[in-house]
Amino acid sequence: MTTITLSKSDAAGVKTDAVVIGVVKLGGGVTLPAGTESLNAAYGGKLVEVLSGLGATGKAGEVTKVPGPKPGKSATLIAVGLGAAPDGALKTEDLRTAAGTGVRAAKISQSVAFALPMPDAECIRAVAEGALMGRYAFTAYKSSDSSEAPGNLTLLTDLARNKDAKAALERAEVTADAVAQVRDWVNTPPSDLHPVEFAADAVKLGKEYGVKVEVLDEKALAKGGYGGILGVGQGSANPPRLVRLTYTPRKPVTHLAFVGKGITFDSGGLSLKTSTGMVSMKSDMAGAAAVIGATLAIARLGLPVQVTTYAAMAENMPSGSAARPSDVLTMYGGKTVEVLNTDAEGRLVLGDALVRASEDQPDLIVDVATLTGACVVALGTKVAGAFANTDTARDRVVDAAIAAGESMWPLPIPAEMLDKLKSHSKVADLANITGEAWGGALAAAAFLGDFVAEGIDWVHLDVAGPAFNDGGASGYIPNGGTGYAVRTLVELAASAS
Repeated sequence: MTTITLSKSDAAGVKTDAVVIGVVKLGGGVTLPAGTESLNAAYGGKLVEVLSGLGATGKAGEVTKVPGPKPGKSATLIAVGLGAAPDGALKTEDLRTAAGTGVRAAKISQSVAFALPMPDAECIRAVAEGALMGRYAFTAYKSSDSSEAPGNLTLLTDLARNKDAKAALERAEVTADAVAQVRDWVNTPPSDLHPVEFAADAVKLGKEYGVKVEVLDEKALAKGGYGGILGVGQGSANPPRLVRLTYTPRKPVTHLAFVGKGITFDSGGLSLKTSTGMVSMKSDMAGAAAVIGATLAIARLGLPVQVTTYAAMAENMPSGSAARPSDVLTMYGGKTVEVLNTDAEGRLVLGDALVRASEDQPDLIVDVATLTGACVVALGTKVAGAFANTDTARDRVVDAAIAAGESMWPLPIPAEMLDKLKSHSKVADLANITGEAWGGALAAAAFLGDFVAEGIDWVHLDVAGPAFNDGGASGYIPNGGTGYAVRTLVELAASAS
């Protein structure tokens, strides 16, 4: 387990395997930010010349390594490009990314100290989060010996004994731990994480962190009339689950409800995906993982915000018992849906959960789902789409995402989309698709919005792009599950308090 501490030690004299510093792009050259003065002196005031001679340009994400200035102290100096800072100020996300890049440039067994600019608690939190998230590795299924213990991390700052700095470090540790848990769930092969196991993990962690967890099994779901969850899960030998987590502190300032899509594997059902389209579908439960992880983190931090969370879990498989195109499901609450595409299943499980969450009368519902490929077409693989029934609610969540360092962009829910869903079915209240090729993400959002009770603010996050990284690692983002939305939800709760 990686440990992280604050220290007032001098960057040039700290005993560690590697020291990470930042390099800022300045015109055609580079410059060093605050906090590197002693290191520069240890190189005879020539550190900029040394780095420039090795080709450092200060470009964001660039790594330049040089031997440490003092034998027996730091073995390696890792200089990470921070990009240009024309106004003289670096964004916290720049620092978070630099810390992740720097720690990945070191071996996992090496101890690493960070002499990045940390003038305040927010910068300390950003560096700590980046370092911890950047050190993540999923090795559970590696046959080679992967028992090498990770080295310790140290943040070098004059604020090491400051109360706010210590609180910032604690929040970073808890948040990064939640992100790592979510990444682990998403990366676990679907044969080892069915709804039953996923729900059991939530129960176990809830007991550990003081969060009440209730699980509705297939019998309870049938008795309660959760036709969406049951309909999606009926083709699988592994039964569905609805998990409800509740965290209720004393005198909460607001009540947030989180809802997550937990399709532990999505074959598309009888509307079968292509073989390549299924490869990353173990990640279709990333929304449920994120809302569970965030809830546990909020509880661990003791934030004065009531949180009620619903994770709708099912496996979407083709079989003789699977839902067929043109089947009609009666959702929780009584609304009927004609299933015209069994691969548009996430909205079905979420519909049930949104009606149930509305019954708790929260001040705000936020759902998180890897819902549509259409959102990836619109925004790419790094940006989530934010939809809402009020601009105020949407802006509140987008602002939290920006503060947390997660990319998000507002998208509309045109009124005609719900009309199309209603008119596309001739036998039920609405269909689960519009039957048109365009605006798939907007139609899915319109579908979900129809299951939220009037008068309740609601935001839908389509995280199909950023929840899973098919490419190489960069910054603090690894290959595979990213843990996207955990930081946004924790920030949302923290900002409300």
